[in-house]
Amino acid sequence: MTQWIGLAIRFVVSALVLIVVSWLAPGFVVQGGFTGALIAAAVIAVLGYVAEALLGDKISPQNRGIVGFITAAVVIYLAQFIIPNLLNVSLVGALISAFVIGLIDAVVPTVLR
Repeated sequence: MTQWIGLAIRFVVSALVLIVVSWLAPGFVVQGGFTGALIAAAVIAVLGYVAEALLGDKISPQNRGIVGFITAAVVIYLAQFIIPNLLNVSLVGALISAFVIGLIDAVVPTVLR
């Protein structure tokens, strides 16, 4: 039960981060309000999980370097093709949003450690 609460908190925090990034990063737009941000957070989390499973620990949020940064940008960019009505991201927007999300994650981690 506690694990489900932790997962719910993670997605709520991730959705709030996406809303903040949508305000800050040009070329990154989350539509549909908080619900759209929750769906986008879930899609980005699944894509991130798949990328980490395929590419290994080098791209995990805990070990982010340049490879993790670029992978995060690619995941964010690809998410718009899965949910095109909720997420609109340019290449530059994906890079800026990956950077901003990394900064926010350093202060308010979205992964419960």
